[in-house]
Formats: sequence, C-alpha cells, structure tokens
Amino acid sequence: MAKPNIIQLSEFDITQKIIESLSNVCTRAVLFSIKDSSKDANQISDELKISLSTVYKTLSTLEDLALAEVAEYIISDEGKKIKKYKSRIGKVEITLTGSEPVLNLYPNNGSDE
Repeated sequence: MAKPNIIQLSEFDITQKIIESLSNVCTRAVLFSIKDSSKDANQISDELKISLSTVYKTLSTLEDLALAEVAEYIISDEGKKIKKYKSRIGKVEITLTGSEPVLNLYPNNGSDE
C-alpha cells in the first residue's frame, strides 16, 4: 500500500480508510499490543499468535495511516537492525453525525518500557 499523500486524499477518504482498518480485529489487536510499550514484529506475532507476515502487513498499514510509528531501532546479537513499533493513538472515537462519520483520534500518552 503506497503511503497516501494528504493532498491526494480528502479528509473523508482518510477517515474511511482508518475506520475500515480499525474494523479489522487483527489490526486492533496489533494496535492494542503496541499501545503501552514498543515491540518488534516477532514479539507481536508471538504475543498474539498470528503469523509474522500478517503482523508486518498490519504494521505497514498502521504506519501508512499514521496510527503507528517506529519508536526505536535495535541491533540484534546477529547484527540485524530491528524496528520496534509504538501506537501513536491512545483512544479512538467514531460517531455518526448526519451522513458522515466523525473520527476523533487522541494521542497515545502510554508509558514505554
């Protein structure tokens, strides 16, 4: 998924993409997993018992929508660069007003390890 340019998408399109993404149980589980502390994809996969490829795809989507970010990079014992992800949002509210959904995102103020 190519990262959307804010100029290319209307606010409604972004809202729809975020709502659709958050309606997926796997996406929500990954986002909740990284809300209070940053984790790498392997940690998330082990914790949630979902495939590593699904975790990477979900993290990519969350990054594209600016709902998650790389909090830090660590170097493994083998010298491999590993990304640790953190949720950028702590709370989401979706309300229906007229014919348009209203999306309110609140920053994540959760503590990190």
